Amino acid sequence: MKKSLFLILTLISMYLSSCTTKPKEASIESPNADSLVLAESSQAVVTRVKEAVTLFNVEGDKAFEAFRKSDSPWRKGDDYIFVLDSDGNMLVHTDTALEGKNVMGLMDVGGKPIIKGLLQTAKESVKGQGRWYHYQWNTPGGLFPRWKSSFVMPVTSTSGKQYVIGSGIYTDRMEREFVVDLVQGAAQEINAKGESAFAILRDHTGPYLAKDAYVMVFSMDGIDLVNPAFPDLEGRVVTDLKDVNGKPLVREMFKVLKEKGSGWVDYMWPKPGQSAPTTKSTYIAKASHNGKEYLVGCGVYLADAPVSAKNPNVLTAAALVKLVDEAATVLAQKGETAYPEFRTKGSKWFRDNTYFFVWSSDGIRKFHAANPELEGQDVKQYTDAIGRPVGQMMLDAGNSTSGSGWVHYFHAEPGSYFPIWKSSYVKQVKFPSGKSFIVGCGVYNMDMDQTMIEDLVERAAVLVEKKGKAAFPEMRNHKGPFVFMDTYIFMVSTDGTELFNAVLPTLEGKNNIDLKDLKGKSLVRDEIALALKEGKGWLDGYWYRPGDDQPALKRTYIRKVKCDGKICVIGSGYYPHTE
Repeated sequence: MKKSLFLILTLISMYLSSCTTKPKEASIESPNADSLVLAESSQAVVTRVKEAVTLFNVEGDKAFEAFRKSDSPWRKGDDYIFVLDSDGNMLVHTDTALEGKNVMGLMDVGGKPIIKGLLQTAKESVKGQGRWYHYQWNTPGGLFPRWKSSFVMPVTSTSGKQYVIGSGIYTDRMEREFVVDLVQGAAQEINAKGESAFAILRDHTGPYLAKDAYVMVFSMDGIDLVNPAFPDLEGRVVTDLKDVNGKPLVREMFKVLKEKGSGWVDYMWPKPGQSAPTTKSTYIAKASHNGKEYLVGCGVYLADAPVSAKNPNVLTAAALVKLVDEAATVLAQKGETAYPEFRTKGSKWFRDNTYFFVWSSDGIRKFHAANPELEGQDVKQYTDAIGRPVGQMMLDAGNSTSGSGWVHYFHAEPGSYFPIWKSSYVKQVKFPSGKSFIVGCGVYNMDMDQTMIEDLVERAAVLVEKKGKAAFPEMRNHKGPFVFMDTYIFMVSTDGTELFNAVLPTLEGKNNIDLKDLKGKSLVRDEIALALKEGKGWLDGYWYRPGDDQPALKRTYIRKVKCDGKICVIGSGYYPHTE
């Protein structure tokens, strides 16, 4: 139902971001930065700002009155000019609550400094060109913040007073132009500061992580130097990294850099929650400092790009649950004597990169079909590439009241070092010896479906009924089991008050009973009615899928739950990629 805005997980999951330009077939023939064309709506923002700057250069401060006029070229609906001075005072804005105030400390919901970022971006722009800055901002009259991309330019009055003139557009999608802007800005930072600039490139509240895009930096010998999504890869040689079709994408980046100095590299990669890979495109350029050169890049998922045919051998969530149930039955009958058949490649138990593992209930890995050398290790403290406590999550799921559950985490496929989403289903089983073990199996880049969401909500409901509001910090933890990919938990009271929202805590305490989706369908009222009448169930609505500006179907599972003695409604949702 509600739009996912947790930036860090989205950045990690998607690696690149959405774009409105169709992909080119050959990487070296992709368009250069100078030939890029913005989407019509974004180009209108650039034109509006440049025309406003022209007016200011003629009329000076008198132009501010023109900028304030409604239904003028400068202010119409969500399209308007804003003006800041260098001290962070908002001199012109459509929101009267902001105009005339010092707003330097204004932050978005992710902690990103809005005004400071706008001023700094304008300051660093090439004279007469301007730059983009991306942050989250509430739509006028709306409850939910959306990504806003603002184009800003610096101006100076005849008296020497410095201002920033800008305008923005609500868009959750990264365009090629935005990506080029990020890369060029990052290269400029490195050119001036060298490797001391890396800290700002890694800063999740800084200008170089926006929407589902971020800047990465490689040394010229292929060492990953900056990787905000997977810092554990920093320091590693990554030139052998290949896409799902075997294309050596990093080598291609260096080839483009050598032959053209900058350009685009296209390759195939699955989006999180989808098994079929789709086209991504990364823009790369060169930076240098004190004679040392670097490759700087940032990328996008291409909108309307070709999607590979889905691999029929990739298990669905329901099929994996069935397989683990069958394995549990075999292990309950045979115990350790069944291990040889689970090691047999090509069998139902070990096919491609889908294999079984067995842990003791206290966290000792007893069996690992793909890598027997891992057996005997204590995995209670095992964490994945972003610090998710996978070991504890596995144990919690297997030792839960239900004795089973899903765990989602980052893990490299056998033979690879690049971590991708893996979804494992685990179940507790008692061997003939009488000892209990946790058996599990996982699938890389599995399609998200309702099986996972139901498991998530039911487990959250158990936690809430046990701990009440004391469970909220655990459900809010973005490295915990209740937040992954574009999925998270929310909870409302029966009068429509938002009690908990893992990714939008600013909504908590607000009554959203009249909230409607993008097609005008009642959301909160319907959720409450279904939960009170049926106890649990599914509802469909339309919302913005992360990285896209088109209304997309979102399926939400909700159920009635008791929290600190009061009846509430808890739920979570997902975007079916086939719709």
